[in-house]
Amino acid sequence: MKIRRVLATAVALAVTTPAALLSVSPAYADAKPTAQTQEKQSKPTIKELEEAAAEAQKAYDKAVKAEAAGRIELEKTLDDLSEVNGTHPLAVASAAAKQTAEDAAAAKTAADQAVTGAKAALDALTEDATEEERTAAETALSEAEATATAAATAKTAADTAAAEAREKLDDARVAAVRAYGVLQNAAENALAVKAAADAALAKAIKEAEEAGEGEEGEEGGDCEPELDLTSKVTGLPDKLVAGTSTDFSLRVTNGSDRHMDEVLAFVSVHATDTSGLKDTEKFFRLQWSTKSAPKWQNADPDNYIDGVGALKPGAHADVKLRLTLDKATPAGNGVAFFAADFFNEDGTCGGAPELDMYEFDVKAAGSKPGKTGDAKPSKTTRPGNTGTTPQGSASGTPATTSTNGSLAATGSSSATTSIALAGGAAVLLGAAAVFVVRRRKTGADA
Repeated sequence: MKIRRVLATAVALAVTTPAALLSVSPAYADAKPTAQTQEKQSKPTIKELEEAAAEAQKAYDKAVKAEAAGRIELEKTLDDLSEVNGTHPLAVASAAAKQTAEDAAAAKTAADQAVTGAKAALDALTEDATEEERTAAETALSEAEATATAAATAKTAADTAAAEAREKLDDARVAAVRAYGVLQNAAENALAVKAAADAALAKAIKEAEEAGEGEEGEEGGDCEPELDLTSKVTGLPDKLVAGTSTDFSLRVTNGSDRHMDEVLAFVSVHATDTSGLKDTEKFFRLQWSTKSAPKWQNADPDNYIDGVGALKPGAHADVKLRLTLDKATPAGNGVAFFAADFFNEDGTCGGAPELDMYEFDVKAAGSKPGKTGDAKPSKTTRPGNTGTTPQGSASGTPATTSTNGSLAATGSSSATTSIALAGGAAVLLGAAAVFVVRRRKTGADA
């Protein structure tokens, strides 16, 4: 697993975990984890990764304590909500309503039996019975039937009241279990954050040791911002339907006065819904092709697309893109980031300091997209250092491509490059998370 993808997962969890805990009752509020999204850093050091791992450990310890306290609270709450000897007002009300319903049922049974007896007494009168005796028997039957009718009405009302009281009691139990479930999930997420942070630190240390650089290798290469290397998307709809594909294009332009030996396009697409960031690789499939590589190829998991090649000053290259949404893609939103980087044989490199961000709506499978237009771009901070170097490309060594179209690791790989891109991916996931929050707020205000 690439180190930057490890940190991206960690950041996504760190973003969602505290938000989930804020929905728990105040009784649990003091126990929420403290893991937070790392602030943007172009080159996180091993020391900083150690600090992040320590913070993840603290957050996990707190989450475990919160989960244990939540279990005790849940057991106490369920005892209070028990119909048998429960002291909670809802439990007391449900028990009383249940007893009232049982009493009403017994009264109805007695009233029905009285009607049966009154009918039997009337039928038992002989032909020589007096008028007074027959009138008395008929009156007794009429009164018994009236009592039975009233008893039936009372039983129906008592049964309804008992059912409503029981439903309120059950809802309270479900709410208690769900509150505890939030704490359980938070503990699991905190454990995942801890594992990711530990793995990222171990990976960085190992790569630093293998490269023989340690902390001395953290100054990075000669990458610099290049405002004139631009990427522009055309044809990406602002509404997409799950289970369909759409083709659009990306034009990378070298508007500078320098020759660029190798240009790579950066593309990152994320799926979201009201619950947050989704497993994008599960729902989205991004493919690309270029003039030099006309066959459709799956996008590199590292988000870089080769095949652009060299660009002379003023030249451009077009990348065809195809985004396919799985039928199971949940309705929500999508966000796509685009940029470009260049690498020269003399070791110089660079890229756009900002990403172009395109937002689009995701409709459920089978629905109609309605009137659509092109997604409009907005700018967001470029993750990592300005003019990032893809993993596997050391300072002074341009990246080359493998036979499957993904970047191959060449040159003297340094831990600095990996760590820098890890931080970049983390910031990118954080940006996507902020996008989700903003879309949620917009929906709520509407």
